[in-house]
Amino acid sequence: MRLNGVLTAGLVLLPGLLGFSGATAAAAANPPASPTPSPTATQPSSTATPPPAAGEDNDPPNEATVAERSATVMASTNFQLPFPCGQTWVGNNSGSSAHRAYEIDFNRGSTAEADHGDPVVAAAAGTVVISSHQGSANGFGNLVKIDHGGGWTTFYAHLTNRTVSAGARVTQGQQIGTVGRTSKPGNNISSHLHYEVRQGEGYPGNIRKAVFNGATFGYPIQTLTSKNKCGGGGGGATNPHTAQSVCGSGYKVVDSAALGTAGTVYLLYSAGSGKNCVATIKKTSLGKATATSAYLEVQGKSRVTDSGNFTYFAGPVQASAPGKCVKWGGKAGTAVFNSPFEHCG
Repeated sequence: MRLNGVLTAGLVLLPGLLGFSGATAAAAANPPASPTPSPTATQPSSTATPPPAAGEDNDPPNEATVAERSATVMASTNFQLPFPCGQTWVGNNSGSSAHRAYEIDFNRGSTAEADHGDPVVAAAAGTVVISSHQGSANGFGNLVKIDHGGGWTTFYAHLTNRTVSAGARVTQGQQIGTVGRTSKPGNNISSHLHYEVRQGEGYPGNIRKAVFNGATFGYPIQTLTSKNKCGGGGGGATNPHTAQSVCGSGYKVVDSAALGTAGTVYLLYSAGSGKNCVATIKKTSLGKATATSAYLEVQGKSRVTDSGNFTYFAGPVQASAPGKCVKWGGKAGTAVFNSPFEHCG
């Protein structure tokens, strides 16, 4: 469930995420100077930070190649915060001993798990070159890496799930996964998004200062409000999420019901997993936390509900219902929809 508020920096990441010693935390709090990202930016010396721990692969190989036509150098790539328009997040560079240079851990909410499951979106358009769980190779857990052309890439780590595949083209603001706490076995971390910008090769010297909406991140800690895909500069005029992106790959809409002008609740099904999914997608008050809910009830079982004050959607609520009928529904604003038992089988 997503909650609102601001998480204190101390909850961003538990020390020892990738097995590094606590001594590196001081270096991360005062990282070496680095130029603002540009196509001609020079690469800082990799001797400024210690090498990765033995046996860890913090520069995993790509799983997909990028066509030359997709690797056009853009002189003014406009990276945005990797979260939906209007959301406010706390970025922390100094709260983890795992950081080697300019990495950022993002949180929001009043507790360590308040943002677990929140959507993560692409900071800029590009091609997904990694979408996998990194297992024991490193501490990234579920990782998505996007190639933006000209040697620029972004990393999104510890995701609960990934909603894009390697080789896929993504647009700025498109959902690529959700905030989580996946890592390598034995790493007990709290939920957060680990975000990096890299240019070229040579980890960790290729890690660059992050730039959002044209302004360099205020290292080591800064609170920012996303302008990603805001459309016309604010307010969140268009919901960047769809029922399919919320429920995940393989789901298709089988039914829907309008919730007045405030939103729509959708029932989806995945033939691959055999599961149903319900999501309520808001149409108004986008970027503002308002009462929203989605539920799914399999005949003979307890109802499962996702309900709270959400900025863009409620859900996903998923369940397997072989040979059973389901009730489904949701709420947005004051409008409510409740189905009878239907879609049996």
